[in-house]
Amino acid sequence: MMKTANPIDLSLYLVLDPDLCGGLDAMVSTAKIAAQNGATVVQLRAPQWKKRQWLLAAQDLKAALAPYRVPLIINDQLDIALAMDADGVHVGQQDLPASEVRRLLGPNKIVGLSTNGLAQFHEAEAMYQAGIIDYVGVGPVYPTGTKKDASPVIAVDEVAAMLQTRILPAVAIGGIQAGKVAHLMAQGFDGVAVVSAICGQADVAGATQGLLAEIHAAKGGTK
Repeated sequence: MMKTANPIDLSLYLVLDPDLCGGLDAMVSTAKIAAQNGATVVQLRAPQWKKRQWLLAAQDLKAALAPYRVPLIINDQLDIALAMDADGVHVGQQDLPASEVRRLLGPNKIVGLSTNGLAQFHEAEAMYQAGIIDYVGVGPVYPTGTKKDASPVIAVDEVAAMLQTRILPAVAIGGIQAGKVAHLMAQGFDGVAVVSAICGQADVAGATQGLLAEIHAAKGGTK
């Protein structure tokens, strides 16, 4: 696999949902506990929020994650990422083009892009080779209720075609819960992105550790 200019460990990618987590304070606490227990990336996604809420949450999250060196990715809100010097931005197909995000963020930040299907995936590979993006999210791989405007679930054979000769890092997302990780890792994903599998769980530490154990077992060893 080609080495990206901004490497990112996609193994266990936590996408925060403020409603599922129970508000700002609980969301920050969830992120911190997840980072302590092996989460490798945290993304802030709060489409219903006003900008001031985004900024305050991002600042709190950045401070909470800093001791664990877990990167904070901001979903879509480029201005927030710039204002508080986040580690990167993740955009969807209908958001600001990834090329513009890269131009405004500069070369040393992480840029991720959502893909849903083979055509979008091939376009993403060209962007990766051009240094525009650093990884892709592929999904939804299962039905999901946490993202109201989610695209249709990708067919199994299409996922296989996307991953067969890929040249860029890829994380699976969409409806992923404990017990579903090994199958996805066996398909060739670098990691899994989860929301409700950690957010809102009574035992965040245990949920994180359980997912990470599945990931490591699927990769053929333990950390």
